[in-house]
Amino acid sequence: MGRIHPEIYFFGAGVAEGRAEMRNLLGGKGANLAEMARLKLPVPPGFTISTKVCNYFYDHGHKYPKGLTEGVAKSVARVEKALGRKFGDAKNPLLVSVRSGARVSMPGMMDTVLNLGLTDETVKGLEQISGNPRFAWDSYRRFCQMFGDVVLKLKPENKNDPDPFEEIIDHKKATRGVKNDTDLNVDDLQELVGEFRALIRSRVGRDIPQDPREQLWMAIGAVFDSWHNDRAITYRKINNIPGDWGTAVTVQSMVFGNLGDDCATGVAFTRDPGTGEKGIYGEYLPNAQGEDVVAGIRTGRQISVKAGREWAKRAGIDEAERAAQFPTLEESFPDVYKQLLQISTRLEKHFRDTQDMEFTIERNRLFMLQTRNGKRTAQAAVRIAVDMADEKLIDRKTALKRVEPEQLEQFLHPRLDPSSKKHVIARGLPASPGAVNGEVVFSADEAVAVAEAGRKVILVRLETSPEDIHGMQVAEGILTARGGMTSHAAVVARGMGKSCVAGVSALEIDYGAGTLSANGAVIRRGEYITLDGSAGEVIEGRVPTVEPEMPAYFKKFLSWADAVRKLGVRANADTPDDAKIARDFGAEGIGLCRTEHMFFDPQRISAVREMIMAENAQQRGRALAKILPMQREDFVGILKAMQGLPVTIRLLDPPLHEFIPHEDNELRDLAAKIGTTLEHLKQVRASLFEVNPMLGHRGSRLGISFPEIYQAQARAIIEAACELRRQGVKAMPEIMLPLIGERREFDILAAQIREVADAVFKERGMKVAYTIGTMIEVPRACVVADQIGEVAEFFSFGTNDLTQMTYGISRDDSGKFLPDYIRTGVYQKDPFAELDPVGVGELMRIGIERGRKSNKKLKIGICGEHGGDPASVKLCHRLGLDYVSCSPYRIPVARLAAAQAAIEASQKKAAFKDV
Repeated sequence: MGRIHPEIYFFGAGVAEGRAEMRNLLGGKGANLAEMARLKLPVPPGFTISTKVCNYFYDHGHKYPKGLTEGVAKSVARVEKALGRKFGDAKNPLLVSVRSGARVSMPGMMDTVLNLGLTDETVKGLEQISGNPRFAWDSYRRFCQMFGDVVLKLKPENKNDPDPFEEIIDHKKATRGVKNDTDLNVDDLQELVGEFRALIRSRVGRDIPQDPREQLWMAIGAVFDSWHNDRAITYRKINNIPGDWGTAVTVQSMVFGNLGDDCATGVAFTRDPGTGEKGIYGEYLPNAQGEDVVAGIRTGRQISVKAGREWAKRAGIDEAERAAQFPTLEESFPDVYKQLLQISTRLEKHFRDTQDMEFTIERNRLFMLQTRNGKRTAQAAVRIAVDMADEKLIDRKTALKRVEPEQLEQFLHPRLDPSSKKHVIARGLPASPGAVNGEVVFSADEAVAVAEAGRKVILVRLETSPEDIHGMQVAEGILTARGGMTSHAAVVARGMGKSCVAGVSALEIDYGAGTLSANGAVIRRGEYITLDGSAGEVIEGRVPTVEPEMPAYFKKFLSWADAVRKLGVRANADTPDDAKIARDFGAEGIGLCRTEHMFFDPQRISAVREMIMAENAQQRGRALAKILPMQREDFVGILKAMQGLPVTIRLLDPPLHEFIPHEDNELRDLAAKIGTTLEHLKQVRASLFEVNPMLGHRGSRLGISFPEIYQAQARAIIEAACELRRQGVKAMPEIMLPLIGERREFDILAAQIREVADAVFKERGMKVAYTIGTMIEVPRACVVADQIGEVAEFFSFGTNDLTQMTYGISRDDSGKFLPDYIRTGVYQKDPFAELDPVGVGELMRIGIERGRKSNKKLKIGICGEHGGDPASVKLCHRLGLDYVSCSPYRIPVARLAAAQAAIEASQKKAAFKDV
């Protein structure tokens, strides 16, 4: 049979019109369902409407392309023929699910409707063919709830209100004196259907349609609409997903995990998404539908006996009780378990990546509803990449590309200090690792408000939903009373790198009172708790943390990155402690040591202020004589810590007024310390005032006006290097002049530095190697880089200031309007977070080309905050820089980004050759 419509792709019943490579068109769900059908796996038949229709839908006022209505009708008929059922038939009804599916996984961010096609008439037919009235009415109850929520938009009226449908269910269970949904009988479920529809009529003003075809088109429209719901937009912003990709819609025949005790539904991973350990991992629920597992309303059971025993141990349940009350899939459905193992192994080998699979068991028969590359923590991502490369499933370059560079920051999550006391008030599932603490908040909006006030928060919910995405993004960690390892909270937290403890059954949460209670402890809104996402512990108060240890597979992974990358990676570090951390993380030198940061030490600031307040060079020299030994000591420590690696030391850069007290009482104390009057200091303070300090008397301009400052700093650097040589320690200082925009500036200051160095060499009777270069942060410096390059030995792009001056935007003030520019699409990215390749990048290219034209040995790097941003690192690779420099904790990120840049460049070159 030929294609029914150009934007509809059928799958199942031995046919697959799509394939895995078509994810841009069919979304991840539709493409992989088609691929599983091609592999002859047990997939219920259905069809996918392409992402092109989604874009057409928005571009044409919520209308559909020509012929789509007829195409959907014919596709439904094709599913009917495959299964021998009729859509809307009162005796033998076909029911379908309507699901979203973007090209990348967006778990829970868009909408789904199950059991579509049920009406007052077809529910009777479902009773007859299933022989199970309770199942039929449970399915109808679920359909009414989902249709009311997703399609008719019946939501809680306030953020802290419970779900209106769940509130009715809870009331029904309380009235009947039962605990679980599964304890409700047929009469209860029929009453729930009536109560749900009455609620919909009163709140929405209409009833659920009794025509299945009207239901279908309303659901298709709702799923397309969900591409632009608030949570989907927020998720796309967080994960840099373009808004014009759109979603596909998959319509698939239903299979039922809630027909009875020989039915179940579940989610399984081919490897542990939290640790990366090989082996099937996941949860299932007997007599349930798929949304029950994902939503986390019921805590799932384990797939394997091994996982079940580990879960029971954490929960304090003995083996006999576990086996009797919480049997695993391996125990309850042994044949299905074996089949699932075979399929999971086959899918992982086929896709060459960890798979996240959804399945349903109907009458002891397994059906695969979805497979996708599984979300995972950083720890799991790196371990899986290394293991799969070692297993020869993928090569090392593929392994390096499998991990997002930003994920490596999760490896640097602290862990609880084992020597500290802790009061564990409850235990749950270790859904996502990391030890964090923060104030308790009970809603996503509250989390955002408290986080914006500068305080850390822990988001506490009965269970999270996609509506909570903005609160989850700003929270340090997430705690839920319900849900399992594959619930919404767990999956999203792992993807975000947030600590999460889920399924804490002992937790009682009262949104109205703003309290959580567990085992006698009561924690109120605003009080602190600590989460240990690796152990699943909820701890009262704040527990100290310690730095993490890097596992062997992490070091192995980064060694592969180092073998591939061309860019060097240095650190921005101002103290010996920072330098040591940088070395531990693999820094190949220091790209920026900011000398002014040393001045703010309480033991030094008085001498610095005395230097600034000096009325002449003689007074300034006396103050600098006090500062010199302090600076020398700093440089000895940093140069020694770097063990012979290059250290770029920037001479004083900020304007002098930054060191002066703002309050009169502080100024009065300073006057007494340095023996002058308050009025004199006020006059000096006033004389240092600048309308625009960023463009004022700072950087090398200070060195021109007050040469003794830079001369004293240069002496401290050279003396430190000589002292280390005397100790037998190699040092490689690189002296950097900031804010140079004219060659003559450089000539004057470099000559003074060399004069100082020669004097020190003569005094000490020895020489040490050093270089003098400049920080390129003024646009003019890029244009005249050929002139500066003739005399400078290195360039280091100060991309923070270069961005400010290129855009004409003050970074300190940009928060007032820059978010509006991002929101309205004027700028695609924050230029202070990611290097602008068109403007700033072009200036850098000019500076690099002209500088190297006049000095082929010129070493060039960057030292702005952009040095730890993966996209900016890749731009630096393309521009041909020698190194990037970033904060110590971003070094692993930069190392991987640099490796990926090299791989992408080589693959692009190979592809060009093939053409």
